Amino acid sequence: MMNLMNVLLMAPPAAGSNPNPVMQFLPLILIGIVFYFFMIRPQTKKMKDQKNFIEAIKKGDKVVTIGGIHGKIADINEDTYLLEIENGVKMKIDKVSVSLEASKKINS
Repeated sequence: MMNLMNVLLMAPPAAGSNPNPVMQFLPLILIGIVFYFFMIRPQTKKMKDQKNFIEAIKKGDKVVTIGGIHGKIADINEDTYLLEIENGVKMKIDKVSVSLEASKKINS
């Protein structure tokens, strides 16, 4: 218990005591765990949601591109969408350029 207090308080171990190597790495391990739950895990969840969104898009869906272009999906190809902008104007865009967050806002 005293070793844990020393680690938490960053105090040197008492004279004559042998520091536990696991306790010396405990702050690094805790930082790694916090980093995983606050940085890595949310990013992988966001990427998974974006991938599922792109796979679920079908003809006629209204979307917004990363560049802010609003349109409706006119055709779906292997790596691209044909996006109908306005008055029959169509443009070909990459599937990865469709924004999940912006498209949710217009479809809500």
